[in-house]
Amino acid sequence: MYEGDATTLLASLPDESLDLVVTSPPYALHFKKEYGNVDKDAYVEWFRPFGSEILRILKPTGSFVLNIGGSYNAGAPTRSLYHFRVLLMLCDEVGFHLAQECFWYNPAKLPSPAEWVNVRRMRIKDSVEYVFWLSKQPKPKADNRNVLGEYSPDMRRLLLRGYRAKDRPSGHKITNKFTDKGGSIPSNVIERGNNESNSDYIRLCGERGLRPHPARFPAALPEFFIKFLTDPEDLVLDPFAGSNTTGSVAEGLGRRWLAFELEPKYVETSRLRFPLAGGLPGASKPR
Repeated sequence: MYEGDATTLLASLPDESLDLVVTSPPYALHFKKEYGNVDKDAYVEWFRPFGSEILRILKPTGSFVLNIGGSYNAGAPTRSLYHFRVLLMLCDEVGFHLAQECFWYNPAKLPSPAEWVNVRRMRIKDSVEYVFWLSKQPKPKADNRNVLGEYSPDMRRLLLRGYRAKDRPSGHKITNKFTDKGGSIPSNVIERGNNESNSDYIRLCGERGLRPHPARFPAALPEFFIKFLTDPEDLVLDPFAGSNTTGSVAEGLGRRWLAFELEPKYVETSRLRFPLAGGLPGASKPR
C-alpha cells in the first residue's frame, strides 16, 4: 500500500501492467465528508485524469470496476446526473467500453436524504448504487463460472425431474436438456449488506483507540469482481483504497495487489487488515 496522490502514483505504473482496477472513489455528495469529496459540477473533470491513467495501465484483457453512488441536487428532491456524466466521459472521451452496468443492492442502507424521505415523505428509500464494469477492449477476461450461486429449490427440482420442452410466450425455446452446471449464473444485482460493525478491522481500531475509515464498502463487493474477472497471481489495484478492503480481499484470494491512499491515518489503520504480516499501526512508515 502506498501513501500519496493517486494521479502521481498511477503515472508511475508501466503501460498495460494491471489486470483489474476496482475502486470506490469519494462520491459527489452534497454534504462534505472528512475523507474529502468533490462537488458534482467539478466531478467529471476531477475524475478524467484518473480514467485516462487507468486505461493506459490496464492490460488489453483488463477491466475497471467503478462503484459510484448517486446524489440529490441541493435543495430539491431531484437526482443529480453526475455519475452518468462520468460514465459517458469514460466511454466517449477516454475510450473505455461499458461491459455491463451492475447494481449493488444494500438492504441495510439508511433512508437518505432524510428531508425528502423521512420528513416530507416525497421520495422512497434508495437501496442501490451503480457499479460500472468497464473494459479496455470489447472482450475482457471474465468467467462467470467463478461466481456461480446456489440453485433455487425450483431449479433443483427441474434438475431432478426434468422439464417438458416448450416455447415461452416471449419466443424463447426452452429445451428439456437441463444439466447441473455447478450453480446458477448470478444477476447484475449484487446483494450485499454493508454492516461491518463486528469486523476484525472495527474491533482492532476500537481496541487501539483509532478512528476507522467512515465509508468502507463490503468485502463481498470486490471479492465478487476479483473472482469474476481475474485469475490467481493477477495484479489488482485500488487507487482510492481507504482502509484497503480491496487489498485485503485480493490477498486472501491469491492475487497480487496495489493500493493507493492519500490520507495517512487511513493508511496506518489499514495495517490492521493484515495481522499475520505484522500490520500494527506505528510499526513503520509506509513507503
